[in-house]
Amino acid sequence: MDLGISGRKAIICASSKGLGKACAIALANEGCDVIINGRHADSLHKAAQEIKALTQKTVIEVVGDVSTSEGQHLLLEQCPEPDILVTNNHGPQFRDFRELDRNKIVDGVIQNMITPIELIKAVIDKMVQKKFGRIVNITSTSVYAPIAGLDLSSGARAGLTSFLAGIARTVVCDNVTINNLLPGPFLTDRLKQSFDAASGETGISADTIMKERQSQNPAKRFGNPEEFGQACAFLCSEKSGFITGQNLIIDGGSYLSAF
Repeated sequence: MDLGISGRKAIICASSKGLGKACAIALANEGCDVIINGRHADSLHKAAQEIKALTQKTVIEVVGDVSTSEGQHLLLEQCPEPDILVTNNHGPQFRDFRELDRNKIVDGVIQNMITPIELIKAVIDKMVQKKFGRIVNITSTSVYAPIAGLDLSSGARAGLTSFLAGIARTVVCDNVTINNLLPGPFLTDRLKQSFDAASGETGISADTIMKERQSQNPAKRFGNPEEFGQACAFLCSEKSGFITGQNLIIDGGSYLSAF
């Protein structure tokens, strides 16, 4: 299927690895010029080289923390009028909520709620003027099914979801859509690190822990980041203009709900 976005400009936040990079690869494969972002120049450059080799498309690297005004300015300086915006960011670490102080709570809300809102504010009116815009926020299945220890992350992302739900309905008439992708367990470096950490705590091998967690998923496997990227590309396509304000769970069936 031709998604109709060849030549479009796409900003993908926090895209030096994991699901963000998968989205950048998928969009570049569809012919988009991609602006990728990360806090570490070495890993970002490595991702850019990989994307160029796979897709032969233009890749612009922007080093910076997207949670900061400076990081956002650098992104928008490189691409002031994106056709596509994929928001993504690292979230707070696993932590009992009793360990959170005011500063940690504020930081978590900035990372996973305020930052996407600021970026959307910066680009949405230009999308409306052009009569095309696709905004996709990478959140988490924990928005629907809370995970103890990720309370701050879940709360901030749930706040983002509610904040944007009404806004999405105000711009769809101008062919600008806002949707959310909710990943479950994908085999990223972060997930692998969690297996190593659990292994260190329990003495059980990381491979055994991984296989046990796989068996608990209805799909009997973890997601491949490529699958996530392709779902993102579809939501960014010209074919998806009648889809807005939605939360697409991608988790192999882990979240149990009929509706």
